[in-house]
Amino acid sequence: MTYSEYKKGFMTGIPIGLGYLPVSFTFGLMAVQGGIPLWLAVFISLSNLTSAGQFAGTTLILANAGYFEIVLTTFVINLRYMLMSLSLSQKLEPMVTTGKRLVIGFGITDEIFALASLRQGKISAAYMYGLMTTPIFGWTLGTFLGGYTSSLLPDALQNAMGIALYTMFIAIIIPPAKKSKEIRIVIILSIAITCILKYTITAISSGFQVIIATLISASIMAIIAPMNHSDENEKKEVER
Repeated sequence: MTYSEYKKGFMTGIPIGLGYLPVSFTFGLMAVQGGIPLWLAVFISLSNLTSAGQFAGTTLILANAGYFEIVLTTFVINLRYMLMSLSLSQKLEPMVTTGKRLVIGFGITDEIFALASLRQGKISAAYMYGLMTTPIFGWTLGTFLGGYTSSLLPDALQNAMGIALYTMFIAIIIPPAKKSKEIRIVIILSIAITCILKYTITAISSGFQVIIATLISASIMAIIAPMNHSDENEKKEVER
């Protein structure tokens, strides 16, 4: 039964792992091109699996930011994973131990959380392990391939690859922005606040500008357009 559950999770996670390859490839290119050793870039991906948090943290590292700034930035960006883990813990089988829950919490991403939340009934630890396997492997493999490829490229092309980071962020925010007015407002607010801070309070570093813009824009939208998931969840439970 355990193997069967693991296999189900593994098969479900394959599309996520494949989708992570191009994004982590870009991360590997950026990290190695910025001066981080290939083995360290791979270790970052293997031990984090946080996508936006990795990009932001690595960018600050390459910019010689302070430890506190790096920690605070990644904490704010990755805070949602704590909430996702707490929410998903309610769907886990009662016999799942605290140690297993911590392992599962390590592997939670937006996509893994979405698929696990949609699964009917209680979720076993074996299923979650399987669901996490391919995404972790795909994210780490993509980082290795991107970093290794970067080391083979001519210097001129390596320098030009820096634009890939910005195109990746644009590719991330455009699709959801098309579907949600709230997301568009958050993006516009974040850009506006960042520009105001950049050109009026020059003493604030770029890392803290991102943190302040994130907190202010997210707080404003949380007040004027709060998302209430409780009613939706209750409706799903009734339908089941």
